[in-house]
Amino acid sequence: MRVVVDTNIFVSSFFGGNPRKIIDLWKDGRMSLCLSKDVLDEYIEVLQKIGLRDEDELEELLSLFARGFNILFTSKTLNLRVVKDDPDDDKFIECAVALKAQVIITGDRAIEDIGEYMGIKILTPQQFLKTYKFSEANEQQ
Repeated sequence: MRVVVDTNIFVSSFFGGNPRKIIDLWKDGRMSLCLSKDVLDEYIEVLQKIGLRDEDELEELLSLFARGFNILFTSKTLNLRVVKDDPDDDKFIECAVALKAQVIITGDRAIEDIGEYMGIKILTPQQFLKTYKFSEANEQQ
């Protein structure tokens, strides 16, 4: 399954809960993370800004990004205007469209309120985990 994960989910994953479960699914190879340059730049900038610069977990994430671990990357995205309340968040939708992701996982109300865009579901971590029950039998797409 191809997913775009909003930055707030990565940040929240350091504190456990459903965001951690989402990131663990990616780390376990049970879903593919869709990235663009803008999305990746924001991940790194925000994680460093909140003081995780020297944390082992940040180093692990950066290593996974660098190796392309279960990652699909696009250097070309459309210039979409979808998120009216926060146009900076359009990068997540642009990335999802470019890489044909099935889901955007977010905790951001501005993106969440869209619900679906071009067949791409926009879900909270709780909705995602409830909708897509991951088991050992699930195949990665």
